[in-house]
Amino acid sequence: MTDVTGAPAEDVLHTLFHSEQGGHEQVVLCQDRASGLKAVIALHNTALGPALGGTRFYPYASEAEAVADALNLARGMSYKNAMAGLDHGGGKAVIIGDPDLIKSEELLLAYGRFVASLGGRYVTACDVGTYVADMDVVARECRWTTGRSPENGGAGDSSVLTAFGVFQGMRASAQHLWGDPTLRGRRVGIAGVGKVGRHLVEHLLEDGAEVVITDVRAESVRGITDRHPEVSVAADTDALIRGAGVGDLDIYAPCALGGALNDDSVPVLTAKVVCGAANNQLAHPGVEKDLADRGILYAPDYVVNAGGVIQVADELHGFDFDRCKAKAAKIFDTTISIFARAKADGIPPAAAADRIAEQRMAEARGRA
Repeated sequence: MTDVTGAPAEDVLHTLFHSEQGGHEQVVLCQDRASGLKAVIALHNTALGPALGGTRFYPYASEAEAVADALNLARGMSYKNAMAGLDHGGGKAVIIGDPDLIKSEELLLAYGRFVASLGGRYVTACDVGTYVADMDVVARECRWTTGRSPENGGAGDSSVLTAFGVFQGMRASAQHLWGDPTLRGRRVGIAGVGKVGRHLVEHLLEDGAEVVITDVRAESVRGITDRHPEVSVAADTDALIRGAGVGDLDIYAPCALGGALNDDSVPVLTAKVVCGAANNQLAHPGVEKDLADRGILYAPDYVVNAGGVIQVADELHGFDFDRCKAKAAKIFDTTISIFARAKADGIPPAAAADRIAEQRMAEARGRA
């Protein structure tokens, strides 16, 4: 997937209208002067159904950067929703500004009116800078809002099923590489033990894995080690991936920021598997080949971290946790099928996942 973040405005428009990596159906620029709202809503592909994706609230350096991010994120959601087997296309929204400074009830309500004006073509949810409480406010103006609190008809925190799905991806990776879908006796390193990483630790310990963690927030690390003193702690992410002081990893789980797999980290990575919750783990095109050349199995991030979007999609039908968990469990089978396709086609798993997703979208478009 081509990254156009930081590109000049004319290059962003070229990507939107001409590039094979673009192809977005609709981009809406939203402004409400009274509340200070400036937002971008991008719909990439609705062949499978209404676009579904979160709302990011972030202090972008420029409006062009905000548009570019919306385009990239919307396209990623098309692939994630397709691989999750959801009847939803890909969309994303970004609100421009520092949420700590400008977020207000008036602004969120104005944003909700813009989403509602699309008549259901876009269904929104939480993302960076927005939370369950924010979606409760947006929902007062827009019925196409998910990620709400249980008190307001929603499912609440989606990190539980996100972590469960990543764990299924790890089990599938173990099955493919070592012939057994268990992490027992494997050393798993988790970079980022916030909401998703914290739940992932529990799954791994229950399965008998040896867990090593790191996080830039000391309180997050203490929250794990106070409860599980058997968990080891790496000095930082670099030490974790190198195995410095903690031993070589079997599996590396990036669960924090994107771009974790890059020209600096891949050459020194000790793990044989990468499977984590972070979005956009591949820093640039070609990294997936670098991983394959080193014999490192990569479980595509947008496949294994889809438990959250499975949960928010289910809100539209009346949330049922058991139904969602059963769908998230299928991430195991989906990941196995991607590894098989990659082997058959002689391509990295990331490319195989893209092909499968694109095929599903094309077939849906052909039936329309």
